[in-house]
Amino acid sequence: MKKIILLCSIVGMLFGAPPKFLMPEEAFIPSASIGTEMEIEANVIIAKDIYLYVDEMKLEVDEKDGISIAKFDAPTSVDHHDEKVYLESPKFLVTLQKNEGVSGIKTVAFTLSYQGCSEQGLCYEPQSKSYTFDVDSAKLSVKSDKPKSLDIATVGEKSSSQELSQTDAIADTIKSESVLFVLLTFLGFGLLLAMTPCVFPMIPIISGVIISQGKGLSTKKAFALSVVYVLSMAVAYTIAGVLAGLFGANLQAALQTPWVIYSFALIFVALAFSMFGFYELKLPDKFVTKISSSGHKAGYIGVAVMGFLSALIVGPCVAAPLAGALVYIGQTGDALLGGMALFSLSLGMGIPLIVVGVSAGKFMPKPGEWMTTVTAVFGVMMLGVAIWMLSRVVDMYVTMVLYAVLGLGFALYLNPFEREGHIFKRSVALVLFAYATALFIGALGGSTSMSKPLEFLKPQASVSAATLNAAHKEFIKVTSIQELDTLLAKNKGKKIMLDFYADWCTSCKELEEVTFQNAAVASKMNEFVLIQADMTENTTEQKALSKKYGVFGPPAMLFFDTKAELMESKTVIGFIPADEFLAHLDTL
Repeated sequence: MKKIILLCSIVGMLFGAPPKFLMPEEAFIPSASIGTEMEIEANVIIAKDIYLYVDEMKLEVDEKDGISIAKFDAPTSVDHHDEKVYLESPKFLVTLQKNEGVSGIKTVAFTLSYQGCSEQGLCYEPQSKSYTFDVDSAKLSVKSDKPKSLDIATVGEKSSSQELSQTDAIADTIKSESVLFVLLTFLGFGLLLAMTPCVFPMIPIISGVIISQGKGLSTKKAFALSVVYVLSMAVAYTIAGVLAGLFGANLQAALQTPWVIYSFALIFVALAFSMFGFYELKLPDKFVTKISSSGHKAGYIGVAVMGFLSALIVGPCVAAPLAGALVYIGQTGDALLGGMALFSLSLGMGIPLIVVGVSAGKFMPKPGEWMTTVTAVFGVMMLGVAIWMLSRVVDMYVTMVLYAVLGLGFALYLNPFEREGHIFKRSVALVLFAYATALFIGALGGSTSMSKPLEFLKPQASVSAATLNAAHKEFIKVTSIQELDTLLAKNKGKKIMLDFYADWCTSCKELEEVTFQNAAVASKMNEFVLIQADMTENTTEQKALSKKYGVFGPPAMLFFDTKAELMESKTVIGFIPADEFLAHLDTL
């Protein structure tokens, strides 16, 4: 087509009045500048009746100092004379990245190449313009494998409409929307996350903390204490999240070491025994006197400390909104807006907890047997939270035995065999007694299921058939980049699923017990090579593996195509129901 246009221009010059052609510097005016976030804005202003060929547009960066192009946004082209062209002056936004270990200010050479034609029949020679920019590498994300030169024709057209993962879409929302919209959106995300199992352990904690304040607790004070708890929790989430985003560290994992879990479990055991009336937990009188002559502030400080620690130790589930905020912080270095989004997310998660805390204060039992029963219930709930925390670092057998002992003890306390007791109380006690007994028998029989502790009693053939129908292949465990790379190379030509998992991750276990056990999902998963990156120990190798793939914490499921290349847009963060996960697998 370009040759035809050139031929037409020659014919026109021979047999007609020669048209007036613009000089190249008049037809094309290129420019480029760098923004505060180290993104290059490049454009080519074209004169009237001039157009640019998309396949001749190129953006290049000299990578000698470890800076390269990560991606760019390109405008939409149009068809013109059977060619993809720009009829309007195109603008490009180029995102840079750095090699690992690069730091400081780097001088970067950027080249913009282009070629265009005039509607009057003249095609210009290819043009290029070079620029140099001082780039602050601290504001750049660490490099993923990308080519040195990006061809607009093959890559640029996709960049503006490229499918994004849910996490990246949320990160882009923070970048492009107003602050108010971002905060309201993340508040809504938090309300949704409050319905997940990750937040459930907070319910007995805040209820127990409110109840432990003792007699005379007004609804107003219960509300104030609940707000203090939630605000402290939000501050903890925000600080941990901002640090994770800036440094790429999974701080949640760092707090899941056995000694931390044991220590915090003992705190809940101490709180439970204080509710059982063995002793009264309170700050030393001298400390209380220093805080306030009346001692009123001591309760608020204790609740604030509990809220802060609970957030870090119990830990939020890693979900797409949380990961999106962390990705935004990591990419832009904007800890302020990212932190505000995380704080708003935490408040959304905390609103139901405030309702629970106020309810606990409003329905504070009056002195008498009823009050003793209610406080005992919350004491048992505290012990349940302690066992739940221990389940992250002890064998499932031990967990089931502890739950069984707790259930049997509480059932006997309620006295299910008392003939004159209240029918509701006796019914609850009998059901609890039966379930706790089943748990104990199940643990002795080798069962590891809290929901089906007696399943091992079924005939062996039936169990095998059921297991066969709803079982996926075993995951191949890896704990380092080297192990994973070996497996990826070995399994080229196959679809690969990489599951980031940890023993202390609540959502990981929920995925395994609910989503992965679905028969249709398990059958579909068998089409993949299943690899599991175990993050339980949070070793240096495990942290490096997480950092390489931008995973801030489990659960996260990544997918590789038959060339063993990561399909970034297909990444799933957090728990996903079976039907949604099956639909997602079908897209692969």
